[in-house]
Amino acid sequence: MYLIIRQSTVLTLFLALILCGAYPLLVTGFGQVLFPLQAEGSLMVRADKVVGSRLIGQRFSGPGYFHGRPSAAGEGYDARISGGSNLGPTSAALARRMTAEAARLRAENPGSGVLPVDMLTASGSGLDPQISPEAAALQIVRVAKVRGMNRDRVEALVESWIQGPELGILGSARVNVLELNLALDEMRP
Repeated sequence: MYLIIRQSTVLTLFLALILCGAYPLLVTGFGQVLFPLQAEGSLMVRADKVVGSRLIGQRFSGPGYFHGRPSAAGEGYDARISGGSNLGPTSAALARRMTAEAARLRAENPGSGVLPVDMLTASGSGLDPQISPEAAALQIVRVAKVRGMNRDRVEALVESWIQGPELGILGSARVNVLELNLALDEMRP
């Protein structure tokens, strides 16, 4: 009996050392060497100040900025509360939220036609930093008007920030809202 307890204890400690110590250190080291930007959170820095991450959405509320999709993560893009809303297609709460969001979008972007679904629904994580090209196009007139910029110039900027599907087939076209807004700030009219 003593031998079995001793073997079990030694094996548990050995596996804990390997799986809780050596393996995480090895993977972290490879990540730091091979993918340093990603390992540090894909942070975006402007004027020696971290302004956000390429991987986590942010709330932009000013009329002169492109806005991201709704977030189900707390009060908006809170990475500590990441997750979907768990509201299904028959949920009255979801219907009310989407109706209110549609009204807000139409008021904010007069003359908008069909609203892109990603501007009405939160992503599965609630943290997605991208919107569809259609969602960005919906906001071009408002952003150009508020900033006193030529609409074609803002439209060209949006076009330049459209990323295609990964490897040409995975996912869909998208625009990173933080990167687009930072580029917009650099374009001062």
